[in-house]
Amino acid sequence: MNTQVLKTLAAQLDTPSYIFDLDEFRKRAELVRKYFGDKTGLCFSIKANPFLLGRLPEIFDKIEVCSPGELTVCEKTGVDKNKIIFSGVNKTEKDVKRAADDEVGTFTAESLLHVEMINAEGKSRGKVYPVLLRVTDVKGGSQFGMEEAQVLDIISRRVEYPGIEIVGIHYFTGTQKKKAKPIIRELDYLDELILRIKTDLDFTVERVEYGTGLAVDYFDANADALEEERLASVSEKIRALSEKVSLTVEMGRFFAAPCGYYLTKVIDVKTNYGINYAIVDGGLNQLKYDGQLQGMQIPQIIHLKNNSQDNDEQPWTLCGSLCTTADVLSRNAMFSALSIGDILVFCRTGAYSVTEGMAVFLSREMPVVSVYSEKDGLTVIREMLYSDVFNTPAI
Repeated sequence: MNTQVLKTLAAQLDTPSYIFDLDEFRKRAELVRKYFGDKTGLCFSIKANPFLLGRLPEIFDKIEVCSPGELTVCEKTGVDKNKIIFSGVNKTEKDVKRAADDEVGTFTAESLLHVEMINAEGKSRGKVYPVLLRVTDVKGGSQFGMEEAQVLDIISRRVEYPGIEIVGIHYFTGTQKKKAKPIIRELDYLDELILRIKTDLDFTVERVEYGTGLAVDYFDANADALEEERLASVSEKIRALSEKVSLTVEMGRFFAAPCGYYLTKVIDVKTNYGINYAIVDGGLNQLKYDGQLQGMQIPQIIHLKNNSQDNDEQPWTLCGSLCTTADVLSRNAMFSALSIGDILVFCRTGAYSVTEGMAVFLSREMPVVSVYSEKDGLTVIREMLYSDVFNTPAI
């Protein structure tokens, strides 16, 4: 989104606020499809940004849902429930029943308990639910998924679970992978595992849901090129696996990060012992970059000036509205004539930032959330939350 468009949109919004560019979101998904091929399905993990769900491009084949709250978002936005992969490490019987009521397309099982709960629900309804068994990271494991031996044991005893159909494997080990090597190693492992299951257990793995964990570069001016290079570096292996099995690539951050813009207004400026400070009406309760620590790294920030004054650039420390010295958004960010009333636009905030911050700390106002497309213009999908509450007389 160019600066002139941002200026026009900023004039229509209160701050702090988020704008998610739906055109950029769609183009990002199309870029992934270009490299991974038409045979590879695309799954958007909505934990990265649930606000995008109501306007999800048709290019996405699946939606990963990991909590009852995310299921509520799906219900309220009217998405195709058959696209839902109901995942998550913490599933209760109530969650399974509700997902069954919604007729989600697929369940994942991260434990034997999950298998048993989903199977019991299928039996009680006289249905058979498609299930993906999640394999934990073979390089040490985590709380997610099951070790390979247990997955193989469940497959070997599949006749004991008439309420489910084991349709495949779910594999995701972590995010922000900057190198191709670990992703290629994981794809080789999945290829080998599928073959071994067929040979040893006479069972055909029909589907694989695989999370690449491709990294997003938040603090590099050449981010788009670096991220496209990563796509290219793993594309051959992705395409090869998609020829052997119905492959869906699950990502959230990589799809959504580039489409987000966080707008915050300069409320005060001062100089303490030679350091220029700007106080903005946002803060770390709303803005979060993976890898940022005490504002030591500088993301792309667009300066929308309140006047035409232009001076030499100076370093500024950008601080939010919270009563803590930790609320530093960036140190030594260079600006010309930074003034009260100016708006700073933090780029690449389309994933996690809007939901991952300490939102309720100090009871600061929640940000406006809006979406934009060239066709439909600006649409506000969440106004500020506290204003009406604070202005309503006590009963």
